[in-house]
Amino acid sequence: MGKILNLLFCILLSNFIISYAQNCSSYSFTNNAIYATCVSLPVQNSHLYWTYHPTNGTVDIAYRHAGVPASQWVAWALNVDGRGMIGAQALVALPSSNGSLQAYTSSVTGYGTTLQQSSLSFGVPVIRAENSNGDVVIYATLVLPGGRTSFNQVWQSGPVSNGAPSAHAMASENRNSLGTVDFVSGVTGAGGAVGGSLLHRRNTHGVLNAVSWGILMPMGAMVARYLKVFKVAHPAWFYIHVACQATAYGVGVAGWGTGLKLGSDSEGIEYTSHRNIGITLFALGTLQVVFALLLRPKPDHKYRIYWNIYHASVGYAVIALGITNVFKGLDILDPEKKWKHAYIGVLISLGVIAAILEAFTWFIVLTRKKEEKQQVPPGNGAYASNGYGHGHNQEA
Repeated sequence: MGKILNLLFCILLSNFIISYAQNCSSYSFTNNAIYATCVSLPVQNSHLYWTYHPTNGTVDIAYRHAGVPASQWVAWALNVDGRGMIGAQALVALPSSNGSLQAYTSSVTGYGTTLQQSSLSFGVPVIRAENSNGDVVIYATLVLPGGRTSFNQVWQSGPVSNGAPSAHAMASENRNSLGTVDFVSGVTGAGGAVGGSLLHRRNTHGVLNAVSWGILMPMGAMVARYLKVFKVAHPAWFYIHVACQATAYGVGVAGWGTGLKLGSDSEGIEYTSHRNIGITLFALGTLQVVFALLLRPKPDHKYRIYWNIYHASVGYAVIALGITNVFKGLDILDPEKKWKHAYIGVLISLGVIAAILEAFTWFIVLTRKKEEKQQVPPGNGAYASNGYGHGHNQEA
């Protein structure tokens, strides 16, 4: 039995080694180049090869992105003074209309970059690129700055629009395409999510809007619809409703502000439907607040019924748009699945509570109407229309 287990272990180990070798060290370059070190990068099916020359402080590198579509640009970069995208000194391979690859350098100074050709903060005397059986390979010689050998690195790929690189996707692989590399020790490491403070602001924007439009607004609407049926909750339900919606709107304003800041800091990156829904949502929410403060008729006003219809219709529209946009935001941020599952769990919980309260409040209203009808003396039918249920609803 022990021999069989040892044999199986050896087979698994050999398969792992063979698989790794096929990904990295056993790859044959078209120019028969051989590099002293190679590493398989953690995401995007990418690999880095290099030979370091200590005598003159240069390094010959080959960056290989396997299985990339022929219509996409590919880039690998060192960030000398920081991490992530801003400040990256990039080697770019851009496909031409005739199928060839143009290799050039680009210094990234902002999130809205289109990777325009420019010189780097260190020398690159040699750079070229090729597409070999679906693998894009960038070859270069780098003159490492300041005698350093350890740097942060970034790698990406994205679509081409009108002959120029356009914004890459923001999936988890793209956000995690960075790490460290030491050209002497051969050690590389993962570096977390790309974007640093930008990603933090995206997460803040998402949390603020999920809590405000996606959770507090529905809760406030449930308070207005169900608590007012109970006599003991009058008029407390109204103030709870106002407090809930005012808090939701205030948090939503903060989320709106972070969204505007993200838009200005992410020039060239647009999520059209998410943005348009957000604009509509904020406009309707503001309209609700302004009209509630300035134009809400008294409960006995003849136009109050029209106000109630408007207020409920716009309120439910805000809730529907808010929940929709939260899911669109989750798709953009692409966080761990547990966060999306958690939000779905919150919605299901609110839905179950709403269903139970809907049935219970209808039972109370129908029972109350039946009792009031029995208590009305003959000939006083008009009095029944002014019962507690009707007048109480006018307070909404």
